[in-house]
This record gives sequence, structure tokens and C-alpha cells, in this order.
Amino acid sequence: MLLLATVGFGVNFWAWALISPLGAAYREQLDLTGFQQSVLVAVPVLVGSVGRIPVGALTDRVGARVMFPLVSLVTVLPVLFVGLVADSFTAMLVGGFFLGLGGTAFAIGVPLVNAWYPPARRGTALGIFGIGMGGTAISAFTTVRLSDNVGPEAPFLIVAGVLVIFAAVAAALLRDAPGRVASPGSFLARTWSTAKLPATGQLSILYAVGFGGFVAFSVYLPTYLINAYGLTPGDAAMRTAGFVVLAVVMRPVGGWLSDRWDPIGVLVASFVGAALLAGLAALELELLPAGTVAFLGLAALLGASSGATFALVARLAPPEKVGAVTGLVGAAGGLGGFVPPLVMGAVFDVSGDYSLGLALLGVVCLGAAALTRGPVRRSARTA
Repeated sequence: MLLLATVGFGVNFWAWALISPLGAAYREQLDLTGFQQSVLVAVPVLVGSVGRIPVGALTDRVGARVMFPLVSLVTVLPVLFVGLVADSFTAMLVGGFFLGLGGTAFAIGVPLVNAWYPPARRGTALGIFGIGMGGTAISAFTTVRLSDNVGPEAPFLIVAGVLVIFAAVAAALLRDAPGRVASPGSFLARTWSTAKLPATGQLSILYAVGFGGFVAFSVYLPTYLINAYGLTPGDAAMRTAGFVVLAVVMRPVGGWLSDRWDPIGVLVASFVGAALLAGLAALELELLPAGTVAFLGLAALLGASSGATFALVARLAPPEKVGAVTGLVGAAGGLGGFVPPLVMGAVFDVSGDYSLGLALLGVVCLGAAALTRGPVRRSARTA
């Protein structure tokens, strides 16, 4: 079940991240401003984030066995629309809006995996499940190459086919954990009761910084590297893929460290380190070695913080509300990834560089470390 959930997460995230590597190409084709390009790559992030709230609640109600194949099949439609039909900025925004459905798969997999594992192993299991966010790396590695060498429709047709295959396999093999109890009550009542939990708000902020930072870089780093360092789209996509792969690898490490020691300590160390590296990146020194060290370090620490955050979710969320908590926390993480590309695009349009945006990231990371060290630690002790 962990393997199926991880593959499903990866496949849907692959679809979710299809627009980002082609952002520079769409800017040329559609004559977009820097801000419009930022909006184009950020819209799927927004929808994939907000959509996790109802999808997580529905998963608590009907189970991942129903939701995983359903979401995967529905995501096929916007993939084909963006790849074969959309030919204007407005059409791309519409396609990107519905493409965001792929990003909701996260809120299906977490309650599934959480229910199959005992508490002492959930941090590690959820960290392994988090490897599925490597779907964005697959997109970064392959999308531009396939578009250039095979044809602009190729990446979209391939992803649509993979989604259909996964949906069929999931429908045949996926099972919810024995003894799963469906959450009672209406969607609004369950969501409101979940939102009132103190842990939900605290974890949402931490995930908005950690996972949101990862998402922001995964969708905007190609644009940043092209504008700031003059890289070609292919080179920028490959370097972004390296960033994503490292973050993906570090996510289960963060979960394992949290099971072995303490998620609070892992989070504090990750956020303080990320603040220092964001400050280094803000100096916009040469890409080699300073810029590379800064961004790879950020990838490692943001990935580890994401794994540690969901180790805390497994400890603090009531079992019958794990999906709903995941939906809200996951939505916050995605929304955390929606805002920075818009800020970075606006800063670049006004000033011609990105230093201010990166400095703001450092300040936010320090704030997250302080929150973890104070209120979140007290909540963990109470739990």
C-alpha cells in the first residue's frame, strides 16, 4: 500500500508540475510579462493546495481506495487540454487551474499510509511516501527534452497515459487499512472542527514554510536561473531537477530522524539552516560554487523539514481526522508555494534582481524556527 501510494503521489505530481519547465517557452509564445509567467506557473499550485482540503475530508469519508483512482482519472482531462488545446494565456490559466487537481493526491496518500503503520513508524513511512513529490523532478528532467526532441504534445500524452495506467492498477489493488472508520458529519462541520485544533494552525504555518519553499523553488527556479544567471531552459530545468531530487531524498531522512530523536529539533535546525542559506543566495554570488551550495542546501533542509512536519501530524492529529488535518496542512504548504513566485516575479519586474525576495525567505524561516521552538514544542509535550 505504501508503494502504491508513493507511485500515485509521484504520478499525479508529475502531471501537476508540467507547466513549470515550459514557463520560458510559454512566455515567448504568448508574449507574457514576468508577472504573467509567474501567475501561469503558480495557478496549479494554488488549486492543488486549496483542493487538498475537500479531497482530504473526502478521503476520511470514502477512503483512498476510491479517491486515488478517481483523482488520477480526472487529472487526465486538464493534462490533455493544456497539451493539445490551450493556445492563449487565458486558456492556459483555465487548464492550469484544473491541472491543480493532481496536487491534491497528497491529501489522499497521507491518511492511507498513516492508517497502515503504527505510531512509532509513521514518521519514516510518511517520509518514504513523500518521495512521491519527486514527480516534479521527473517533470523537470523530461518535459523540456521531450518537447524539444519529440514534439510539444509528447510530455502531456505520456503523462496522460501513465495516469490512466495508475488509476487502473490502483482500482484493482489499492486497499484501505482494516478497521478504517469513516468520519461522521458533514464536510463543513468536519473541516471546521479540524481547523479549530491548535495543532492544525501551527503545523500549517510550518508546512507553508518548509514544503511551500520547496514547491516555490520547484516551479520558479527555472525562471530564476534563466533570468538571474542567463542559463538555457534545458540547463535550468536540469539544475531544478537536481534541487528537487535532493529535497525528495531528504524528506524520508527528516521523517526517520524525527522517529529516532525529536521532530522539534529537526525542524528548528532545518529552519535556522535554511535562513542562513537564503541569506547566502540573496547575495547573488557566482552560481559556482556559492549559488549551487546555497540552493542545494536549501533543498536538503526544506525537504527534511517537510518530513519532520508530517511526523508531527501523525503524533498530534486524531486518527479519524488525519485526512482532514492533512488536507488543511497540505493546503497551507501549497499556498506557501503559491505566494513566493508571485513575489519573485514582481520584485524582478521592479528591481531587475531577486535579492529582496530571497532575503524575505530567510526572515520567514527564522520566524518558523521560533514558532517551532515555542508554541509547537509546548503542543507536542502536551500531546
